Formats: sequence, structure tokens, C-alpha cells
Amino acid sequence: MESSKLLIALFVFQVFFPCHMSIQAAPENSDLFREYIGAEFNNVKFTDVPIDSNVEFHFILSFAIDYDSTSGSPSPTNGKFNVFWDSDNLSPSQVSSIKSTHSNIKVALSLGGDSVGDSYAYFDPSSVDSWVSNAVSSLTDIIQEYHLDGIDIDYEHFNADPDTFAECIGKLVKTLKDNGVISFASIAPFDDDDVQSHYKALWQSYGDLIDYVNFQFYAYDQGTTVSQFISYFNTQSSNYNGGKVLASFISDGSGGLTPENGFFTACSRLRSENKLHGIFVWSADDSKRNGFRYEKQSQALLAMSH
Repeated sequence: MESSKLLIALFVFQVFFPCHMSIQAAPENSDLFREYIGAEFNNVKFTDVPIDSNVEFHFILSFAIDYDSTSGSPSPTNGKFNVFWDSDNLSPSQVSSIKSTHSNIKVALSLGGDSVGDSYAYFDPSSVDSWVSNAVSSLTDIIQEYHLDGIDIDYEHFNADPDTFAECIGKLVKTLKDNGVISFASIAPFDDDDVQSHYKALWQSYGDLIDYVNFQFYAYDQGTTVSQFISYFNTQSSNYNGGKVLASFISDGSGGLTPENGFFTACSRLRSENKLHGIFVWSADDSKRNGFRYEKQSQALLAMSH
């Protein structure tokens, strides 16, 4: 008798709380390593970067920007994206080559970034529908030409309110995924009120479409300690609740918790709490100078984690 009551209760529960509404399972430790590349035009190539076969490795080309690329003072193009990374050294054939050599590599492109030419790169849509239409079309062309797998959203300056940003980016990601053009998407916020208001609006409306949060922990003050880093990490994990928030450092040492000051100690602590969802680095262009020492260390740690 008790068991039939239980079955009825379970049935009622499933009717009113179907599975697709269930809260995402908490993310776990991962072997994902991601690295931005190509923004600084110092001739860095994919083949310069050490790649551990025991991790999942994402290169992120920096940047595609919806500005015109020919004039001396670039201006916004309402979603018509152009390539602004070092495409001489990071070309479609080089993407194909690195992916065919290493089965664990995927390549993405990042949208926006901090600047274009000598000015800030603004998110500046004329309207949601026109921007999305232009962005889907122009990005599909670039993604297919370069044999890419995903996109990263790294706008840092805005001429649009958070809801407009959320609708534009959310609809873009949904359309590219629905069309089979990309298999993953990430966002790259940092701790700034204006930036966070835009990305949190996006997360609230379209968080289920965002696979990774490349939180820029290196935008915190230089000299960040291990305990501060863990505190920041937990704060941002609650801001992007249910998201795979990645640990990060900047390889020129200009901000945040550096490898020399305990970044890997913090990562080991996160791993022990099952919170090391991956590591990303800004950027290969800077790491070239130190022989990619910390890329090797990051990947060794991640390979152990999983």
C-alpha cells in the first residue's frame, strides 16, 4: 500500500515539476584549458603554445569586432563583424592544421574586447533585430571560413542598456547553436558595475545557453592573495549561479593573483572543493616571452584534476 502511494506521489511530482525544469547539477572539476590568442600582433602561432593531450584545449581568437576595419578611425557597423586578430599567423589553414594535429583542440573567436584602434570598442546596436540579423550572417561566414567551434562574448563598453545587450547576445547565441554553427559559447565579464549589470542580465535571461564563464579575475588588483582570490571566485560563482566559472590569470602579471604569488595554490584548493571548472589565460601573445611556462603548469594541474 505504501509503495503505491509513493508511486502516485512521484507521478504527481513529475507532472508538476517536469525534468527539463530541474536545476542544473553543480558543475564539477574539469580538465578544460582555454587561451586567448592573436590580439597583440606579436607573431604568436598556435604551434608555439604547448598542448597537453590530456586536457580539453580551447584557443580563443581575439577579436572579431562589429566595426569597420579599413578606416583610420573605425566606427560601429551594427553587428557586421570583421576579423581584428593576427590573421596572418592565425589563418583558416592554420586553424585546420592545429585541429587535425591535436584531436583535443577546439578553436573559438571572441567578440568585442576592450578597444579598436585607439578607441574603446562599444556594443552599439541600432536595434535588437537588425543587430542580430547582421551578427548571425557575418559571424556564420567567419566561423565557417575559419573552421571554428564556438564564440566568447567579451564586450566591455556599452552604448546600450543591459536588457538590449541580453536580447542581442542571447538571440545570437541561440540562433548560432540552433543552426549548428557553434557548439559552445562563453562570456568574459569582470568586476565592474556597468559590465556586471549587462552580463548578469544576459545570464538571467539566457544563462542556459552559456557553457563557460571566463571571469577576468586578473582585473582585480595586482597583489591579490590566495584567500582573496577564493573569496572573489565564490562571489562570482553565486553571481553566475550554476555556471562553469573558470579560474584565470594574466601572463604579464599586471593584475589579480599571479602564478608566482599562489594562483596554482588557489586552483588546488578549488579542485579539492570540486570547483575547478577549468583555467583560462590572457594571453598567448604575452606568454610567448616566458616560454609558456604557466600554460604547461596549468595543463599539468588540470590533467591531474579529472
